[in-house]
Amino acid sequence: MNRSQRNHIDIWTLIVVLTLMVLSLGVVYSASSTWAMEKFGSSNRLLNLHALKVLLGLVALFVGMSIDYKKYKKLTKPAVIGSIVFLMVTLVLGGEVKGATRWLRFGGLSLQPSEFAKFALLFHLSALISTKGEAIKDLKKGFLPMMIWIGSVSGLVLLQPNFSTGSMIILMSLVMLFISKARFLHIFGTIAAAIPLLLAVALARPHVIERIRSFIDGSGGGKLNYQLYQGIMGFGNGGVFGVGLGLSKQRDFFLPESYGDFVFSIVGEEYGLIGTIFFMALFLVIMLRGFKIAKFARDEFGRLLAIGITSVVTLYALVNAGVTLGILPTTGLPMPFVSYGGSSLLFTSFAVGVLLNISAQTDMHPRAARTAPPVPAGLPTDDKTVKVY
Repeated sequence: MNRSQRNHIDIWTLIVVLTLMVLSLGVVYSASSTWAMEKFGSSNRLLNLHALKVLLGLVALFVGMSIDYKKYKKLTKPAVIGSIVFLMVTLVLGGEVKGATRWLRFGGLSLQPSEFAKFALLFHLSALISTKGEAIKDLKKGFLPMMIWIGSVSGLVLLQPNFSTGSMIILMSLVMLFISKARFLHIFGTIAAAIPLLLAVALARPHVIERIRSFIDGSGGGKLNYQLYQGIMGFGNGGVFGVGLGLSKQRDFFLPESYGDFVFSIVGEEYGLIGTIFFMALFLVIMLRGFKIAKFARDEFGRLLAIGITSVVTLYALVNAGVTLGILPTTGLPMPFVSYGGSSLLFTSFAVGVLLNISAQTDMHPRAARTAPPVPAGLPTDDKTVKVY
């Protein structure tokens, strides 16, 4: 019996992710109930939809857990090509929301292709880096092919326009480059080229510049800072212990889309400082366990995947928390596993499932093994002297 069958998944990562999913049900219901009653005549409307998305996320999580991650290595190129096609179709046929074309709609269902593209690129970069090895130091043979994929995906996302997700894809790619064997000069050149590109995109979209100006200015006036300051007021209302589950005042038409990108403000208001620390501690556990899984991964592909998946989840959590606390400019990035939304929850759950599959093939958690009793003399024997439970 091989080594992978003697181990099991990292139970702490699984418990933390399941905890976040379960807690999200209460948080999303509290954050959305008043608005849902006003718009749909039922306070449970968004809760029911979110519960369905959590259920699909659980399915995706266990699918990712059950398939050997090494099988994805040959599929990463078709996946990233497919994601590029989806992004191009979205620019032409996608539904427009608040001036951005980010969604593909199929009847009553909608999909945000950038969420799929983000992880497809992550998987492909992991495969490229692990396959090329030392050749990654070569500009033409190793580094430029990766930059073509990074530029294609991030460029199409920025064109939607989705500045926050596009920037995070570039940041995620830089993380992967730093942990590869790429030359620092090539990485530095990439950063130097990315900054003017992002500035050009920002200048072409006045609302991005206005958000940055409003953040730097720090004034509470104007519609751009309204959501931010209402979110900060939620944290202030919560104090240390919070006002209690379901007792948020900011959700009552003060904080726009409180169940989405600013759901962490409702956590702060209802659960207080203690609650916010608890939520961030859960993401800290994911980060520590994820990097430990990477350390014990049995091959380079698994190590890179584990680092990439862990980095994406923790960076999104940190940026979302930073935005709602007023530390960072307002973005449209969700809190992983907590914010209302299907595409992010579905693909992030699958990615963490893959992370758990990697953990199952390390020596972190060996299952108990028992040596079979000795065979009496004269009886036939075989090679199976160890049974696994």
